[in-house]
Amino acid sequence: MAPDTSVPRRGRSGRIARGVARLLAAAGLALDAYVHARLAGRYDEVTATISQGMLFRIEAALAALAALLVLVWRRPAADTFAWLVATGGLALLLLYTYVDIGAPGPLPDMYEPDWSADKRLAALAQAVAVLATVFLLLTRTRGPRRDLR
Repeated sequence: MAPDTSVPRRGRSGRIARGVARLLAAAGLALDAYVHARLAGRYDEVTATISQGMLFRIEAALAALAALLVLVWRRPAADTFAWLVATGGLALLLLYTYVDIGAPGPLPDMYEPDWSADKRLAALAQAVAVLATVFLLLTRTRGPRRDLR
């Protein structure tokens, strides 16, 4: 009888690779949280209904939560949340660097075309987190399915 190949098996190398990806995702998100939390005070003066400093604090809180979840709660929902936070943060960073969209609704005008060291660091951290969470989501193995009868 042929072995059952319907249930994917994760070898030691797969577990190690996923563990490294979790650490990279968490490190990228934690660094992103640190940079945004540290810079938030500088941007409190850029306001509309909500200040850019407050948006930085929200990004820092979401990134810190995502870093914690990706390490502690090893579920697809945590990996997806981490991916959303990292991808959203990177997309907004790039948008406000290359496009002057003004002040949409309650948000301030956050256009800043210069690449400071902090912006480069945040972009790199977010990109690492995006790649690591994509790896986690694509290499997820499923447990055996139960037949419901």
